[in-house]
Amino acid sequence: MGKKLTKREEDYSKWYNELVVKADLAESSGVRGCMVIKPYGYAIWEKMQAQLDKMFKETGHENAYFPLFIPKSYLSKEASHVEGFAKECAVVTHYRLKNAEDGSGIIVDPDAKLEEELIVRPTSETIIWDTYRRWIQSYRDLPLLVNQWANVVRWEMRTRLFLRTAEFLWQEGHTAHATEKEAIAEAEQMMHVYAEFAEEYMGVPVIKGTKTASERFAGAVETYCIEALMQDGKALQAGTSHFLGQNFAKAFDVKFANKEGKQEHVWATSWGVSTRLMGALIMTHSDDNGLVLPPKLAPIQVVIVPIYRGEDQLDAISERVAPLVKELRSKGISVKYDNRDTHKPGFKFNEYELKGVPVRLAIGQRDMENGTYEVARRDTFEKETVAADGIVGKIEFLLEDIQKNIHKKALEHRENHITEVNSYEEFKEVLENKGGFLSAHWDGTPETEERIKEETKATIRCIPIDAEEEEGSCMVSGKPSLKRVLFAKAY
Repeated sequence: MGKKLTKREEDYSKWYNELVVKADLAESSGVRGCMVIKPYGYAIWEKMQAQLDKMFKETGHENAYFPLFIPKSYLSKEASHVEGFAKECAVVTHYRLKNAEDGSGIIVDPDAKLEEELIVRPTSETIIWDTYRRWIQSYRDLPLLVNQWANVVRWEMRTRLFLRTAEFLWQEGHTAHATEKEAIAEAEQMMHVYAEFAEEYMGVPVIKGTKTASERFAGAVETYCIEALMQDGKALQAGTSHFLGQNFAKAFDVKFANKEGKQEHVWATSWGVSTRLMGALIMTHSDDNGLVLPPKLAPIQVVIVPIYRGEDQLDAISERVAPLVKELRSKGISVKYDNRDTHKPGFKFNEYELKGVPVRLAIGQRDMENGTYEVARRDTFEKETVAADGIVGKIEFLLEDIQKNIHKKALEHRENHITEVNSYEEFKEVLENKGGFLSAHWDGTPETEERIKEETKATIRCIPIDAEEEEGSCMVSGKPSLKRVLFAKAY
């Protein structure tokens, strides 16, 4: 499979970039800042999508689709929202091209200027709330629980595959409610749904919390988030859910008649996760040999590699393996029998190790005689010989055990990288030498938060929802503080 990967401790960033490309997940494209998600990478995203979609539907949401283009005037209706996204917007100004008269090529037709410029969606609140005005008249129309799977564009100059690209894939939920209490409950519920997905399916431990005012989504009253910790000690925001109050309802005049017949503005939420989750998955579990995938999201859960000399041996092995493949598939396990004669077994072993396939079976002549398989697990590299009659049970056990084990390993890493600090000096020292989450007192002012960010590049990742009340004083200003917050450098 070509050159070995750069080691994580040598250059974590380079390791990540090489791994994404070599494991066939994604690559840069001919369009600056945009990526091509390759079939293997897209297969992981599809598995994520399928599980999230199921969880959304189980909580009463339906999918819809809204336009890619947003009239510029819509964006200007919610002041803080436009301010938050203005610097990242791609703008459509014309609708036609033509051949230049001097034969120099294609030019934009100056006569085809749009009356109103269109924004390529950076997020869809504005177009959706304009639509909801037509959908909502009465309390009987509420709650309105809608999700959209889509692509969005936020013009980025410094890009990294999956983590930050000008165009990315995501889902965005947009809901409307009759009361503030219901909307807050919805925003909190979706934070818990995201956390459950991250922990149970991705095997990524997350901390649930709220954002500070300066880190909130543009136009939100409250932003709930899940924060994960990568192996290099940096945090990654893995999902957000926003309580929007009545800001968008007022901006787009979305009212309903309540049970008493009085007109009221509705209450709103929005929530989303994106292909950034792919970055979180890669950086949480993978090692110097390649990807380590949680079995629940692995496109191939089991690969079977035949070791043979000549066609006759291959035919015999194929005959032995066929019923096993059928049985595993009947149990919902995705399995690949790699009988390509163009690559040697050693090459295949390396390829599937790099691609993070959780369980590998090898079967050669001796296994045929003894009625066994050689079984290797990707997370620990342990190998053992297993009798054919016990192989299905063994595989089922391993898939569960690997899922648990990689979560446990990631959780231990995170627990070892949450450090309580009580002075600014200690904060800087731990941030520089250990990294991870730093739990510290903060006086609640944006001035102190900004100063810490400027001086150390660390931001407040979240105010944990389970943070205990604890009287203390801010590590920077010395002013009183009632609870600790979590700081980290972040992606």
